[in-house]
Amino acid sequence: MTAPTLRRSDFIYLASQSPRRKQLLEQWGVRCELLLPDAGEDAESLEAVMPGEAPAVYVQRVTGLKLQASLARLKHRGLPPAPVLCADTTVALGRRILGKPADAQEATKMLASLAGQRHRVLTAVAVGVPGKRSPRIHAALSTSWVTFEPLTSTQIARYVASGEPMGKAGAYAIQGRASLWVSHISGSYSGIMGLPAHETAQVLHAAGVRLI
Repeated sequence: MTAPTLRRSDFIYLASQSPRRKQLLEQWGVRCELLLPDAGEDAESLEAVMPGEAPAVYVQRVTGLKLQASLARLKHRGLPPAPVLCADTTVALGRRILGKPADAQEATKMLASLAGQRHRVLTAVAVGVPGKRSPRIHAALSTSWVTFEPLTSTQIARYVASGEPMGKAGAYAIQGRASLWVSHISGSYSGIMGLPAHETAQVLHAAGVRLI
């Protein structure tokens, strides 16, 4: 059975504050409306790591929680029904999860630990399609590998001073200045940015969203 297609005015809700994800969706021809948290929502608490949690389990669990909160937000606001897309990205050095740095000092420590090392970037993506009884959920996980060249403390300090590491998992942006340190990538470049093209296309297609 093929997935149902949406009306001629196809669009999705993007429940993410990341401008990179919105930009990628628009590049792929997906029209999206932002579905951001209300002022009273504690969205950051959803990203808390459970003790001993593996990176893949963590990023998929957080994405699921974000999707649940977003679907509830959609219903509460009485907005027109449409698929809701959520995603979460984390950087992992072994089983150690490197989230968004709280400050410049933490960003410096993260980058120092990644220098000269090969690490994983995991991005989970999920789409929820509102239904009369319960939503249909489609989810996927992208895992990529990134290798940094050795870095000096001066290089790290200059990068942290630029402000780019803040708000980024692992304290770096692959599409920014940190790309100058990347000696090798295996996997999805857009996934490292925050939204894997292939996996996103799969879940959107399953949700009935028309793509190429």
